[in-house]
Amino acid sequence: MIKKELVKSSGKVKLTFVLPADSARPQVAVVGDFNGWDPNANPLRKRNNGTMTALVTVEPGQSLQFRYCTPDGEWFNDEAADAYAVGDHGAENCVVVV
Repeated sequence: MIKKELVKSSGKVKLTFVLPADSARPQVAVVGDFNGWDPNANPLRKRNNGTMTALVTVEPGQSLQFRYCTPDGEWFNDEAADAYAVGDHGAENCVVVV
């Protein structure tokens, strides 16, 4: 799931990437256009309710590609993405429109 929230003070959009509590992956990061596809930039953190989340703040008016990855090299998509697009490496990436 991806939550979008306008930050009124800055005019930017806060994206919250959420994976469900039943995710069998202990370590996951969200990577994409917003962080140079750096798997260390935005790791998801476990919350008290069992979900895993990461926050990213971006400029509005963009279509950003992203995916989730694990330290062992597993890449996967978010079913709640706004769309999907083929990335530079031929894999299908998620798209979030802000």
